[in-house]
Amino acid sequence: MTLKTALAQGTKLLEEGGVEAPKLTAEVLLAHALKKERVYLIAHANEELSELGWIHFGRYLHQRLQRKPTQYITRQQEFYGRTFYVDERVLIPRPETELLVESVLPQITQNSVVLDVGTGSGCIAISIALETRAFVVSSETSAAALAVAAANAGRLGAKVHFILADQALAIKSGSLDVLVSNPPYIPEHYSPKLPPEILNFEPHSALFSGADGLDSIRALVQDSSRVLKPGALLAFEFGFGQSAAVRQLLPSASISTDLAGIDRICHNRV
Repeated sequence: MTLKTALAQGTKLLEEGGVEAPKLTAEVLLAHALKKERVYLIAHANEELSELGWIHFGRYLHQRLQRKPTQYITRQQEFYGRTFYVDERVLIPRPETELLVESVLPQITQNSVVLDVGTGSGCIAISIALETRAFVVSSETSAAALAVAAANAGRLGAKVHFILADQALAIKSGSLDVLVSNPPYIPEHYSPKLPPEILNFEPHSALFSGADGLDSIRALVQDSSRVLKPGALLAFEFGFGQSAAVRQLLPSASISTDLAGIDRICHNRV
């Protein structure tokens, strides 16, 4: 069987299984099975697929048909121009969160002290540290997630200080220039509406936050008044339909939209 034929068969299986973007997914999984880049599949379309390659490709297709996210199969996700390791211990970084990073970078210098709350894979903290050389601290309640973040920082060469703590409770009062977070913000009652890729595989502690999805954001707002210096910045991501509630919590905040035009990012000066 050639790579072209294997790719066609894999695409057909995923399409019949109702998997989104079946051709792209098949390409990613076949390239992963071969430990090659996707462009290799085009240049070597008529190459014979080895038995081992077929075994790996078949296993990955089966996992995807079981709705395991592609990123958890390949163990990687691109974020802000870098490749991060991800697995079921951490949330898969989203493009919207790149906008959060982009929005805070102009506010940060190499002398800034920055805290990333609920760091997960470490994508926010590591990106900020590498882009600005600021003093960056990451807090996380999950020791398992913290291990992933620390490994990503080591592999990417980012100097980030990791602490196992809830929110900003371990941070000294009035010590931060920027408090940034992509907190959990999905209401608990919304869980039946989530795709199985999210509900069955991503960590619920990184997804859900109380009846209205705002418990973690309320805690962030409360913590920010203690740990931020006067005039310092609180920046966080929030969910669809939560803009009015965020404005009630922070009447003077600035809110910006994501690429779909949906209110997504809050900036507030204390």
